[in-house]
Formats: sequence, C-alpha cells, structure tokens
Amino acid sequence: MRDIRKELVEMLKNEVKPAVGCTEPVALALACAKAKELLGEDVKENRMYVSHNIYKNGMGVGIPGSKILGLKVAACMGIVGGKSEDGLSVLEGLSEEQVRESEKYLEENAISVEPVESTDKIFLEVNLKGENHEVTVKVRGRHDNFTYLEKDGEVIMDNEPKQTSENAAEERKETLMDNATVAEIVHNVEGMEFEDIKFLLEGIKMNRAMAEVGLKEKTGVGMGYGIKTAVKDGELGDDLVNYAMMLTSAASDARMSGVKMPVMSSNGSGNHGLTAILPIAAYVERCPQEDDKTARALAISHLITAYIKNFTGRLSPMCGCGVAAAIGCTAGLSWLMGAEQSQIEGAMENMIADLSGMICDGAKPGCACKLATASSAAVQNALLAKRGCIVPALNGIVGRSVDESVRALGCVGDAGMSVTDEVILNVMNEMNKVQ
Repeated sequence: MRDIRKELVEMLKNEVKPAVGCTEPVALALACAKAKELLGEDVKENRMYVSHNIYKNGMGVGIPGSKILGLKVAACMGIVGGKSEDGLSVLEGLSEEQVRESEKYLEENAISVEPVESTDKIFLEVNLKGENHEVTVKVRGRHDNFTYLEKDGEVIMDNEPKQTSENAAEERKETLMDNATVAEIVHNVEGMEFEDIKFLLEGIKMNRAMAEVGLKEKTGVGMGYGIKTAVKDGELGDDLVNYAMMLTSAASDARMSGVKMPVMSSNGSGNHGLTAILPIAAYVERCPQEDDKTARALAISHLITAYIKNFTGRLSPMCGCGVAAAIGCTAGLSWLMGAEQSQIEGAMENMIADLSGMICDGAKPGCACKLATASSAAVQNALLAKRGCIVPALNGIVGRSVDESVRALGCVGDAGMSVTDEVILNVMNEMNKVQ
C-alpha cells in the first residue's frame, strides 16, 4: 500500500477545524467581511450571488447571536463586524452590540442575495460598491477558499479555474482520494504519529460542549432533550445507540438554532463534524479508550467522510451527515471496537444500504432529526458488522467491494439526484414565498 500518511495528515488539518454557525451562511459572512475590508469605506450598494446549494442550506438556518434566520443577516454581520482573518469562526468575534447593529442594517438596507447556476456546488460572489470604490470577492470549492479579489477593476488575486463548464469534467484535477481505498486509509491512519493527529481530540471537547447546551434545555426541535427525558422516564433504554443519538442530535439542536459556540467541523460542515465525532465520543465515555486509539478512530472517521465526499460532492442532494459523515463514523467506531478490516468495510456497506436515500433539504433546526437517525445507524451498523451481520454484495447499489459501493453512492448522489436537488429548492422557495 502507498505511504500517504503525510498527505492524509495535511488533509485532516485542512478539513477539521472550528466553525461558528452553519458553514453556508458563515461562508457568505466571511466573503462579505473580506469584501468590506477590501472596500475600505461604507457600503452604498451590494450584489451577492451564491450557488443553489449554498442558497438552499442557508435559507432557514439560525445565525449565532441573532433571532433572524438566513443568509441576509449573515451577510450583514460580515459587513458590519466580520474579520476575514477569523475564517470559519468569523461570526464568533462579533459582540452583541454588533449583532444588533447588523440586524438594524438589514432593516434599513436592501440586501441582494440571489442563487445562480454554478459548476461548483460551493460558489459565492460578493460585489460591494462605496462612494469611491468597488470590489468583487469570490469563494469557490471550499467555504473559506478565496479564489478571486478585485478592487476598482484591478485584479488582486485570480485563482479561478480556467476551464469552461463544457470541459470542466475532463479537466478536473485528480485528487488523492480518487484512487484511494478504505483499506489504504485505515492502514495509513494506523501508522500515523500520535502527535500529528492529537489535535482531533479537541473536537470531542468542543462538540460535547455544544451537546450539553442542547441537553440542558429544549432548543431547536429539542430532539436531544426529548431523547434524554424519554430515557429518564424509562420509555427508551439507556444504551449506547440512544446515548450517541442523544448527544449528536442535542448538539445539532443547539447549533442549528443559532447558539453562539464553535463546533469542530469536518469537510466544510459543522453538522458533519458533530456526526463524525459525537458517536465516537459516546462510545469512549461508555467504554474508555486511550487517547492514541481515540484520535486514530476520529482520523478514520474524518478521512472516510472526505473519501465519500470526494465522490458525492462537497454539497449534495443527499444529506451529507447520513451518507458521508455517518459512514465515516461507523468506520471509525468499528476500528475502535476492534473489528477486522472486513467488518469495518461491512459496517460501511450496511450504512450505504441503510441511509443512501436521505435527502438534504437545507440546513435548519430539523437537521437534528437527520443527525439522530445518522448517529444511531452508525453505532448500530458497527455493532452488527462486528457480529458478522453484513449486507451481501450486489444488493441494490452495494457493490462487490466497499470502494465500488462508495463510487456507486457518489454516482447516485451527484449525477443521479441533480434533478432532485432542483425540485427540492423549488419546493422550498414556494413554501417560503410571502403570500
């Protein structure tokens, strides 16, 4: 097998980082903060364009510190008080006074945010005009990846892709994950230096703290709080599956309702981070492990998530928590439970057979329901695969190997469901129209 430990560690450092708030509106706030800094004066006019996936995910989600939902207030927060140097934690640095000022800014100014067709599922363009200057900022590919900066017609940065939409697929650069295998990823994680991945343990502390907020009182949907009270009342068992489901959904309840605290994200998504990390945290609480082993389980979880996202796309018509992060988590859990490689891969096959139809209908408080399902399935399928209960080959989209299954999942989620994504957005737009 290839020795790709260095590349995988670098990937973990790039893809596992703190984020405050849902990463789609955060990305817009970050772009607006950068544009305002570049403009250097008060904003007189604004025009913002985002990909359909960004628009869908930012439409109805809570924004940290504010009672107003959605992309427009996040944009205002970026303009009023955001600092681009804070990256995906751009909203964390705003004071309560700045949040109120942002809400007032939204009341008094027309904020233009429009969905546009884009070959990249993550695409944002912010155009700001002041009394004397005009700027353009573009983000593409990743939520914090600036690809274009322009001021008064002078290009400051241009890392925009050069291919056209017609030849984009042919000219796509090969990635490390294109030719990787699950076995190769696990093998390389086992050989990593603990010091290189020790930082992943911070994700447990960070995401566990968010879960505590959702368990203390009913926030958002109240999934985690409801599961907690049902266990207390004896209506649900106090077992590992329900405990993982309780922690993960409680953290989503708090995060999606706009609680101003950071979570450790995974592959550009805070909810992915909750799903990839908290079921493992639940297992470690019930069955204590050495930090070295826990960090490796987390590394497997994040990297398998990245492996699947490589084929399904950064944003997808399918719920990434269910079809990527939860599959990554079940792989990490299986490894932590001492499963053999065939059982680790079997747990992933079970998840593909289980949750591959879960759609993404935007980021919102109701995501807690999906995370409850995803996290419980991750634990359940790890436990079942360890006992030899594995979906056999050539069942639906489950292929002859786990790697074939992952590619099939990617084909269904990307090419197969592109029309589904358009329909979902149209339905959501109709529902949100002011009558």
